[in-house]
Amino acid sequence: MMAVVACMLLTSCKSLQRLSARDASAKSKTAAANKKARNIEFIDDIAVSTGKAPAPKSNTNAKRAPKVIYKPPTDIVLTRFNIEKATALQFKYAIMLDASVEKLTDTLLLQNIDHWYGTQYCMGGSTEDCIDCSAFTQIMMRDVYKVDIPRTARAQYDNSDRIAVEDLQEGDLVFFQTVGRDISHVGIYLTNNKFVHAATSNGVMVSDLNDIYWRPRFKGAGRVLKNGVALGR
Repeated sequence: MMAVVACMLLTSCKSLQRLSARDASAKSKTAAANKKARNIEFIDDIAVSTGKAPAPKSNTNAKRAPKVIYKPPTDIVLTRFNIEKATALQFKYAIMLDASVEKLTDTLLLQNIDHWYGTQYCMGGSTEDCIDCSAFTQIMMRDVYKVDIPRTARAQYDNSDRIAVEDLQEGDLVFFQTVGRDISHVGIYLTNNKFVHAATSNGVMVSDLNDIYWRPRFKGAGRVLKNGVALGR
């Protein structure tokens, strides 16, 4: 009798196990079917339906492109200069100005720039020991172009004709507001957006109008005429 009861209990337990297994399998298949129907994948705890890319978030902090004062046209050779006759000085400044050697034909200008290059800056200075920006432009205009201009940056601004940056030519003046609300700095335009000047940081040097420091401080360009003709022409 005991054996019959034990057999019945064993048979009952196995039946229950089979029923539980079938139930678990059915639930697993149902869940898989539901997941397939929704067609959802989980990536880094973010539900994304496959086949549809999530819309990108707008970046309100994206920086705007910096304003450009002037972008010169492609460097085009404007002369019939024979490059085989170019001097070492012309090659040197062609590299420095990122310009064609053929465009740098004013050797007197290059010689004077090279003579002053690296001269230390000092307020009120006008010698080879130290020089300020307006004294540098005054001396360059005298020695290269044979014209006299006033001593200060403001006076040079007032005594030159206003021109647009698109019309800048070699020998024109470029003015900046570095301190206060008045014109306080001046340089001489060369080519390809470059100008030479006496900077407080590194003395006489070549810079670009669109440099991060000079771009927001640029206040205009001026042209000095000699006998009614632009300098360098």
